[in-house]
Amino acid sequence: MKYLILLAAATCLSACAAAPPEGPEEYGATIGIVNHTDKYIYATEVGTSGGGHAARYSAGIANVCCVVVPVKWHAGLRMNVQWDMPEGSEHVWKEKMVEVKKYDEPGSVYLHFFDNDEIRIVVTDWIGGAPEHPIPPPVKPLVNDPPMRYDSAGKNKSSLALSAATQGSVPKR
Repeated sequence: MKYLILLAAATCLSACAAAPPEGPEEYGATIGIVNHTDKYIYATEVGTSGGGHAARYSAGIANVCCVVVPVKWHAGLRMNVQWDMPEGSEHVWKEKMVEVKKYDEPGSVYLHFFDNDEIRIVVTDWIGGAPEHPIPPPVKPLVNDPPMRYDSAGKNKSSLALSAATQGSVPKR
């Protein structure tokens, strides 16, 4: 009888030691697209989840559901991204494995598309155009911007020439 009580106590204590985790290890995150290019993105996919589309130089909100993401970031976290960036009327699908930037809190998944098929993925609660978003929003170049010219020291000669050219035309106070 003494051994039976000891066995029962040991069983109860071992059950407490194997408590389940406190919360889920993964969650379903909404997907947002931020396009830093001059090309339209017709469609995207992250893993097996659709991610929507994006106009040129646009930062959208994360309104497409969902891609499964770990609650806690870990080294080596990558996602397979597919996107269709048409050339004229022809669809051009591309694919790339992309590392997810380190995040501390769960949030929405934002795909940032840059020139030369560079993609960055961030997890955040801030919408794509917010100043607090981890990557600044896209900036559409002005149509009449002169080409940038730099000297050997890396100084922008265009702005120096522009300021010298307009110095006489700016009224002094």
